[in-house]
Amino acid sequence: MPRKIINVVGAAIIKDGEVLCARRGEGKSLAGYWEFPGGKIELHESARQALHREIEEELLCEIEIGSEVCTASYDYDFGTVVLTTFICHLLNGTPRLTEHQEIRWLNPQNIPNLEWAPADRDAVQRISIMDLKKNDFSSNNQSTAL
Repeated sequence: MPRKIINVVGAAIIKDGEVLCARRGEGKSLAGYWEFPGGKIELHESARQALHREIEEELLCEIEIGSEVCTASYDYDFGTVVLTTFICHLLNGTPRLTEHQEIRWLNPQNIPNLEWAPADRDAVQRISIMDLKKNDFSSNNQSTAL
């Protein structure tokens, strides 16, 4: 039987050189693990459209989506998650807890210290070595600094 493929997106939201990290709420799959906020890509959406929608729904704020960090997959017991993570910048609003139990702004080099969901770990390693204060990760610059 083929595994269920779940295409999702994540936002590494940057503000003042720090990255927003979100801890999954109780009662959800992977509860207690840290992740970059985001969610499932619906059939009618592009990855970027899904990410805008998910961040507005989950964090009640608006972002600008910049360059893609990476796409990684992980086989969970409920299916295979294919996660594409993007560098994003906070445009309007302050992220608020609606689905997560905690959020933290951390320096990139400190993010590997959290207990991340397995699908997020590749992006965490890549982002942890970026200099987010100096590099331009705007949507006009599609290359990553890796």
